[in-house]
Amino acid sequence: MPTIRHRRIVPTLVAPVLLVSVLVVSACTGGTTPSASGNPDGTSLVIAVAEEPAELDPLGGYAQHGAAKIFDGLVEHDADLSLRPALAATLPQPSADGRMWTVKLRPGVTFSDGTPFEAQDVVATYRALLDPARRSPVRQRFTMLKSVRAIDPSTVEFTLTAPYAPFPELLVLGILPSESLTGPRPAEPIGTGPYRLADWQRGSRMVLEANENYYDGAPAIKKVTVEFIPDDKTRADRMREGKLDGAALPPALAREFASTDGLQVVAHSAADVRAVVLPSDDPVTGDPAVRTALNDAVDRQAAVDKVLAGQGSVAYTPMPGVLAEFVEAGASYEHDLTRALDLLESSGWRTGPAGIRTRGGRAAQFTLRYPAGDSVSAGLAGDFATNARSIGVQVDLEPVTGAELTGPTVVSFGDPFDPDLSLFAMLRSGGPEALGGYANETVDSALDTGRSATDPAQRAAAYRRLQRAYVTEPGMVVLAAPSHTYVMRDSWDGYTPVVDAGSADLTWGAWWNLEKWTPR
Repeated sequence: MPTIRHRRIVPTLVAPVLLVSVLVVSACTGGTTPSASGNPDGTSLVIAVAEEPAELDPLGGYAQHGAAKIFDGLVEHDADLSLRPALAATLPQPSADGRMWTVKLRPGVTFSDGTPFEAQDVVATYRALLDPARRSPVRQRFTMLKSVRAIDPSTVEFTLTAPYAPFPELLVLGILPSESLTGPRPAEPIGTGPYRLADWQRGSRMVLEANENYYDGAPAIKKVTVEFIPDDKTRADRMREGKLDGAALPPALAREFASTDGLQVVAHSAADVRAVVLPSDDPVTGDPAVRTALNDAVDRQAAVDKVLAGQGSVAYTPMPGVLAEFVEAGASYEHDLTRALDLLESSGWRTGPAGIRTRGGRAAQFTLRYPAGDSVSAGLAGDFATNARSIGVQVDLEPVTGAELTGPTVVSFGDPFDPDLSLFAMLRSGGPEALGGYANETVDSALDTGRSATDPAQRAAAYRRLQRAYVTEPGMVVLAAPSHTYVMRDSWDGYTPVVDAGSADLTWGAWWNLEKWTPR
């Protein structure tokens, strides 16, 4: 059973690790290690990421956190996660009732094809998002948006159906030229961002070239090659071979490079919650006693120490720990095998053949799927299966890809900017993305308050109430929040750590401000 404890929580800060010692080693060697591209002046680099975008279209879900490289939003996030103007001249301003937001636009900006950026482009982008016929997957993030119009050529007005406190966070959406939305689709994406697409070999790599007319100054790194390598070990191998200048790697693999001359290893705190989804429609995973017993049985700290090499933190609820102001610190589970066993026994799950519990002729057994090539998810899945077996629940493991991630699965989720942006769609009963068919009236009420309230204290109280309700009636086994670790060649200045999102693509994370990097 869960316990509700109250203790002071210290916010997790973004902290590069091993950075100072590695830089000292590099400084002692003298000179700069050549880049993987072979370019001696450092104006090109090669990075590898696990996730390849399905398409380079903001309306198709590309770069939901901003930092799109090819596109700019009206606003963008700074290193401390605060918002700053991008295509907007100033930060968006709300009306007194919170139902209307006005945005003044930055003058003198052009798209990569040379056409001017204007209010009509913003209006066309957001109207296309709202158009049901386009079936944009991003539309569900904008359910509060009623309409958008141009007041004049340099001012846009958004009207909401109800006040929505984190609305400005959504305005990182990349802006498309109106002509591309009303006429034939261009062969290559056109945006206002610091880079343009030069080449894309799907399933292999993408090449970005600097936009020399970028409004905020042309990037010093003129060519960025992005390799798409889902398998963690393969990325590590290419890093060892000197074929990459940077890559995101799991902590256990990243630490192997800590003493390598010319490289630095850094770690970012992340809103990356890893959990085991337990579908409600299954007699085993949907049983409340099994769900709670599994939460009691998991030794989360051991998993952090072993699987994550200490780079991460334990997690009990879907609320990312990096959103410290919203965290209910006492909503947690004790690691208590005796309590888990007693709960299963009292609920009719008796020890059967080979120590696997049964009830009504059904074995407490299920297959847990996890993303193939993801060594962190694989390690957490294996550790979870071992803990489950200790209370008589048999968990078989299966690595799968893409659409095969159904049923009981290891998932990754989280948004570092606001709880509503990930939790509402995932936990609200009847929602399009409700994980495992989860339903809880108290959680629903808290989500509704968190979405509609504009007072920060009221929103924080609602999300803390959500977590207290969740641990009494879980729909998942939330396991841990891994830090995101990166290995990078120390040939450039400008790297700035941020709190990562749950994904590991070419937009956010260590590469968020790549256009500001300069060769040493």
